[in-house]
Amino acid sequence: MRVPTFTLLCQCAALASCAALASCASPRDYYMDAAGADRGQLGELFDLLDEGNLGADERFAVTQKIGSSLMDTGDDGRLISFLSDEVTAHPDAPYNARHLLTIAYAYSRQGADDIAVLYYDRIIKNYADLEVNGESIHFACLRKLLELIPEPERRIEYRRDLIAKFPRRIDMGAELFLMGTEYEALGEWESAIEAYRRFMPYYGSEIPGHPDAAQYAQSFIDLATTPKDWTFETLDQLIARVKQALDAGDSRSLSRLRAKVGFFAMDWHQDKDDGNSQVQFDLSVFMAGGRIRYNDALDPSSNAREAFLRTTGWTERMPSWYLYFRKVDFPADPEVHGRWEWAGIYFGEKMQ
Repeated sequence: MRVPTFTLLCQCAALASCAALASCASPRDYYMDAAGADRGQLGELFDLLDEGNLGADERFAVTQKIGSSLMDTGDDGRLISFLSDEVTAHPDAPYNARHLLTIAYAYSRQGADDIAVLYYDRIIKNYADLEVNGESIHFACLRKLLELIPEPERRIEYRRDLIAKFPRRIDMGAELFLMGTEYEALGEWESAIEAYRRFMPYYGSEIPGHPDAAQYAQSFIDLATTPKDWTFETLDQLIARVKQALDAGDSRSLSRLRAKVGFFAMDWHQDKDDGNSQVQFDLSVFMAGGRIRYNDALDPSSNAREAFLRTTGWTERMPSWYLYFRKVDFPADPEVHGRWEWAGIYFGEKMQ
């Protein structure tokens, strides 16, 4: 079938018109079409950007306004695309670190923390620090990296950077203690000891999840530097020596058997981290009244890592004491790790 020439010309003109309209469509329409966006306001802001007459500070202000509008719509995909294009088009712009930080936040809002981490790390390593509204970009990135990264070796790297660059913005005690725990996780014992030593002057630091931080750090240092001659290869050997000292009423021998680090004496209601539980006392005062008796067998609650031996005859008011034994948990010293120590005393009858 033959189509009339006039009809063909009309069809071609229509196609040409559509192509022209398509070619005139602004690439900014993608952003202005975001659901809930104020198209008029965004159009004006994009016009300002595209005129090319803005200084660096003015361009940043406009870019931030557009970014805020896109963020308010909840369309993180468009926000990421817009800021990525901005950084790519102006690689030397002074505020690119701030744009990348916003991109990282947007990825986190999408649940893509693994991608956000790449941006935080990129900012730290490739961009000079920048303060916007009193906020340091590097400080914010380091905080987020420590929040999101589980590997201790990487956490140490970022924590050292935080300590070196922002000593007045952080709780130095908390950072040093946590660095010590991370060195411990890697088995770098000398570095852990050094971190804990640096932490000790910050005794009052509150560290979430570590209410006994100061006591723990001091015990770690002491264990690392004190001869651990109170430990025994087996629980049976240790119990036999304790019973021998009790049978002989020998308070000096008994005192030599107790742990020299972290030994506690408390009732069952106390917390082992309570400072009062760490007070040392003279066993001879309590052994002067007569022979101390002990059960032949360990308490049924004893297990492969800890044990309780019930003893009686100590005082008229509280005659029963439970001697507490445990395996030493100190991999920093393989020669003592896993040996047994007499670690403390519980006063009174054992709670059921």
